Amino acid sequence: MRKRLLGVAVVMAALAGTVHAADKKVTIGVSIPAADHGWTSGVVFHAERVAKLLMAEHPGLNVIVKTSPDAASQANAVQDLETQGIDALVILPSDPDPLVNAIKEVKDKGKFVALVDRAPSNNDNSVRDLYVAGNNPALGQTAGEYIKKNTPDAQVVVIRGLPIPIDQQRQDGFDKGIAGSNVKVLDRQYGNWNRDDAFKVMQDYLTKFPKIDVVWCQDDDMAVGVLQAIDQAKRTDIKYVVAGAGSKDMIKKVMDGDKLIPVDVLYPPAMIGTAMELTAANFYDQVPVRGSYILDATLVTKDNAKDFYFAESPF
Repeated sequence: MRKRLLGVAVVMAALAGTVHAADKKVTIGVSIPAADHGWTSGVVFHAERVAKLLMAEHPGLNVIVKTSPDAASQANAVQDLETQGIDALVILPSDPDPLVNAIKEVKDKGKFVALVDRAPSNNDNSVRDLYVAGNNPALGQTAGEYIKKNTPDAQVVVIRGLPIPIDQQRQDGFDKGIAGSNVKVLDRQYGNWNRDDAFKVMQDYLTKFPKIDVVWCQDDDMAVGVLQAIDQAKRTDIKYVVAGAGSKDMIKKVMDGDKLIPVDVLYPPAMIGTAMELTAANFYDQVPVRGSYILDATLVTKDNAKDFYFAESPF
């Protein structure tokens, strides 16, 4: 009897400890850019979605999500979050360099800082405990390897993003992916990760080149403009378009077997949710989460597309 009572006491103590851990008061501030285009609208959607899930899972957790239209506004938002007594900051900077001081101020006060997607140009790791990002070189390489495997003699036009380092990383990855094949790049122009600009670039390509096999535009927003230009020109020579990010419209096209969009490459806005989940785990699960988490640039195909489809997402 004494042993049985002791066993019950141990179980009750363990349960009490679990309840206490769940009720632990923690406030996480989440600072992200405003939804100024498709990908960032996805970031906002997933931040708000995961905030609700985490607060339902942990009754003592409060998650405050703030959006900002530019770096200056975001610096003010970070300071505002700090005055609300946050225990951790999860931030996807609109532009990391102007925000370093604001982030460092939070970190210097002993708060947990998770940096998402965009790191300072000097790669100063002292401003964060956790770094979660997509894999830019792999985004390009995955696309290149798919084209190399499926159309090794393709004539390809490339629509780049903006003239910034991550775009170059994607380009270098693409060139690595097609290396050793007969894939020929006809031209590369900037589409500024904008569907209207990409539409104009694609119109120019369609005028200049009587035969194009494949378009690589590295971004789902730009792919919308590319598809519009192809449709308007009634061109039938283009076999397919490879884009990237994982927007619901492109994932749905892959799911439905669209001939022009057979695949997509992930650079998921849901990475903000990954950072939030890991930050919460630091407080509630007492597991080591500090370090860098670089997400795979997964090739989305008809077989796995359903795993990446969020019907309620704006992107």
